[in-house]
Amino acid sequence: MTAPETDAKQPQRVREMFGRIVPRYDLMNRVMSGGFDRRWRRLAAAAAEPLNCRVLDIGTGTGDLARELRRQGARQVVGGDFTRPMLLAARNKPALARDGGVVWVQADALHLPFPDASFDAVTSGFVLRNLHDLPAGLREMLRVLTPGGRLVALDITHPPAGAMGSVLQTGFQRVVTPIAGLLSGDRDAYRYLPSSLEGFPTAEALEQLLREAGAAHASHRRLGGGSVALHSARKPAV
Repeated sequence: MTAPETDAKQPQRVREMFGRIVPRYDLMNRVMSGGFDRRWRRLAAAAAEPLNCRVLDIGTGTGDLARELRRQGARQVVGGDFTRPMLLAARNKPALARDGGVVWVQADALHLPFPDASFDAVTSGFVLRNLHDLPAGLREMLRVLTPGGRLVALDITHPPAGAMGSVLQTGFQRVVTPIAGLLSGDRDAYRYLPSSLEGFPTAEALEQLLREAGAAHASHRRLGGGSVALHSARKPAV
């Protein structure tokens, strides 16, 4: 069930694209989500149960989820991203620059530079659909979890069937994405976003992929009218 590896999802192209949009990345997140992305990250952090834990936030971007994990009590957060300009932007944010409990690491989600069982939780925000080998990425995230550790993934998903799903899909493709491209000054990057769902599993299929990767207690919750999914699972306890 590996997603087709389109040219758009080649790692180097994804890295370059995200590197270009760093200056307005946070603004575009607010615009494209109608401001709800902050709430979604709060929910994702809570699902990771970070209190007194060591957490890996992979694909950390500009660090908003890493910051929320610390706010909710994570002992240490390792923010990993394979786009260096994103990491520089994250660690230069005032609230994060002063936080000694956050460590920044350039890391590829498919080849995590950490030993087995290094983290109590692994989180990701809007990352999974960009991976050119999704099952391999899920296996890596589970590998670095301690037994019983929590995996939490927040991402855009295919809207549910029916009239509401059609409205959401049309609005995203024809209204939200063009506006984001115009405001960001990089229309090519924001045209990529709706196409990044091509070959990406539905929320239900992603839950099954987590089980096939070896996760236990996999489940998901739809947010944003069904256009966003919050998946959670655990690494089986020994």
